[in-house]
Amino acid sequence: MEAQATAIFGHRYFGFWHRTAAVMRKEFLMLHRDRITLASMVMIPVALMLLHGYALDNTPRNLRTAWVAPEESDVAFELRSALEQTGFFRVTRYAQTMEQVDDWFKSGEVTFVVEIPAGFERRLRRGESPAILISADATDPVAMSIAIGSLEGAKATVLNRIRGLAKATDRSGDFELRVHRRYNPAGSTRLNIVPGLLGILLSISMLFFTALSVTREYERGTIEGLLATPVRPVEIMLGKLAPFVLAGAGQAVLIVAVAFFVLQVPIMGSLMLLSATTMLFIITNLAIGYTFSTVSQNELQAIHLTNMFFLPSILLSGIIFPFAGMPAWAQNLSEFLPLTHFARIAGGIMLKGSDLTAVASDSTALCAIMALAMAVAVLRFKMTLD
Repeated sequence: MEAQATAIFGHRYFGFWHRTAAVMRKEFLMLHRDRITLASMVMIPVALMLLHGYALDNTPRNLRTAWVAPEESDVAFELRSALEQTGFFRVTRYAQTMEQVDDWFKSGEVTFVVEIPAGFERRLRRGESPAILISADATDPVAMSIAIGSLEGAKATVLNRIRGLAKATDRSGDFELRVHRRYNPAGSTRLNIVPGLLGILLSISMLFFTALSVTREYERGTIEGLLATPVRPVEIMLGKLAPFVLAGAGQAVLIVAVAFFVLQVPIMGSLMLLSATTMLFIITNLAIGYTFSTVSQNELQAIHLTNMFFLPSILLSGIIFPFAGMPAWAQNLSEFLPLTHFARIAGGIMLKGSDLTAVASDSTALCAIMALAMAVAVLRFKMTLD
């Protein structure tokens, strides 16, 4: 009796592990065949680690700076050299008056402006204390504060050079640095985060919803009825995207309303322009999500592809980490991400009052990304179940 009980226990024990091992082999085989899921499990953590290690930095570098000086002087040359040696500033534009600079600010072509008034060196040599005016795009207050903090060091370097070269009869005095923080004088991080948050929230919903649209049809078996109709791939795509366009528009209205009425984030530019560019961004994300849906074999693959695209978009868009702190290769890579362009557009319209001309470049980039995604989606859509 005891031997029989032992035999039954052994049979059940080894049967348990045999059946468990069989299920494990099945899952390993399925994972091996699911190349997209397997690749995402490797690529996502590796990509994020490399981005954090090599591309993301809270310290801005080579901030594009406009130089406004009606006359050249030795002091101006020394100051420009000292600013560029800090590594925070890179003079890319030259102007005679401040009126020429406003459009550069609104379009994001420059983030700093150094204005040296006429007669500056003459007044300095006479022992007066003239002022140099510095305007900073403070929509990203953290990055700007770091750069502004280096100004005093550059000033000290200039004064040391001047006094070291001065003659005994030279009465060179000191000069003042007056910093004007434009668009966000209080340095509120809320003003910087909310426009980018609009893009992040819309990306989450638009990408994930449409990424599952076609794969869900295949998994549920409802795609057969759709393929039996004379509907073309482009018509299927437009029909599937239309409801999400309306849903995205409603979501955008809700987010903007909360930002304006609750969080007190201003809308300095045209509300109509903000609405139009937001719709363009929504459609672009829907097209990308639909593309992921057409290349995926199941919903899990679609989710992994979306994550592989969405996570780097947040990190490289300039919303969390300053765009100017990234190396050149990361900045070039981010130009292919819709969130990068929309963050500039939304921030420009809401905080700077940017017009259509100022956002034209980023809007054109969104149109190009949208057209490419739609073309790939239509070409990849399979009209058969094979």
